[in-house]
Amino acid sequence: MRRLRLADALLPILLALAAGGAATTAAAAAAKAPAAPPAPPNVTAEMAKGGCKAFADLIAASPDASSTYQSAVEGGMTVFCPSDDAVRAFLPKYRNLTADGKAELLLFHAVPVHYSLGSLKSNNGPMNTLATDGAAKNYNFTLQNQGDVVTIRTTASAGAPARVKSTALDKDPLAIYVIDRVVQPVELFKPAPAPTPAPAPAPAADAPKAAGGKPARRPAPAVADAPGPAEDDAAPVDQKKDAKKSAAAAGAPCFRWWLATALAAAAAASTLA
Repeated sequence: MRRLRLADALLPILLALAAGGAATTAAAAAAKAPAAPPAPPNVTAEMAKGGCKAFADLIAASPDASSTYQSAVEGGMTVFCPSDDAVRAFLPKYRNLTADGKAELLLFHAVPVHYSLGSLKSNNGPMNTLATDGAAKNYNFTLQNQGDVVTIRTTASAGAPARVKSTALDKDPLAIYVIDRVVQPVELFKPAPAPTPAPAPAPAADAPKAAGGKPARRPAPAVADAPGPAEDDAAPVDQKKDAKKSAAAAGAPCFRWWLATALAAAAAASTLA
């Protein structure tokens, strides 16, 4: 009887020890197991929160673009997301694309590398996109930096290049930058026409040459005669008549003197005769 009572007393202790050991073993195993990796960020949701809801909606409506975006984010990705105003202005052109063309345009706005803003500003030159076909040099755009301004250009870009306006998200493995216009790949849109150069000035005409090869002298320009007095400055008609009378009166004594001289000469001649 005593042995049974002792066993009954020891049984709870043994069970407690066993439970504690099992718990310790489970805790140790849990500590050794690697933590589950965090779920990748939802790309379209982050775009919508950052001011690119219209572009995120276009991606969600394209199965190919949506699946590619979500699978690419795990390896690192940078998205250049057009603002809502830029997407609304571009919608007429977007609707004219085929389903494949729409998907390629959407994938054209993402790069399969995570670039922080600092590393983005230190890059210049062509970049592959999610739309690039393997090693083919297609669906690329040119990244350019001018001070703190980051721009994206293609040969199909009409007018100014797309410019990075703000950062919606920059947390590895995903960076989202808001741009002010939709970037147009040359594979889907015609290259923008080159600006027409200004016409060159016409060469000055050579002066005509005289015989012997020497330049002929140009005649001196004729100098117009000084204008005569205006009609208003001329003497009035009445004054002109008075002037003529004065001239006639002045000539009368001369005529009388000549007549007297002639008569005297005739008289002298008759006396001598």
